[in-house]
Amino acid sequence: MALEGEYAQEKTGWVADQLAKIDETGTTDSVGVAGMKVVLMTYRGPKSGKLHRRPLMRVEHDGVYAAVASLGGAPQNPVWFSAMLAAGEVDVQDGTVVVSGPVHEIHGAEREQWWERAVAAYPPYAEYQDKTDRLIPILLVEPRRA
Repeated sequence: MALEGEYAQEKTGWVADQLAKIDETGTTDSVGVAGMKVVLMTYRGPKSGKLHRRPLMRVEHDGVYAAVASLGGAPQNPVWFSAMLAAGEVDVQDGTVVVSGPVHEIHGAEREQWWERAVAAYPPYAEYQDKTDRLIPILLVEPRRA
């Protein structure tokens, strides 16, 4: 079941533009980054209770989605990382399909396998990892099956 509630206003211009285009067309296929696909992840903010939407690179395998907290190789994680993890439940829109499921961080061999998938989906992730001393975390959303 999709999350419901009031949406937080997006403050970052290019993200707001992508969200507006997705809303206008009804599909994440209408936006991308450098010709590569994105998915739209929605989670409830832990402080405000409002819904936050994040277009993230499409990293998917067997119906499971990864959220790669790269922040372009910055020294800190993006704000959405801890908020999404705290929310515990995420909606993922891929094209016109929306699925929901729990979210959790992965480590070790599982993370390494997903890191390879992430770099295959969006090669700049490798450069981002080289730019930072932190190990870029990965969250997985495993949608509930009907």
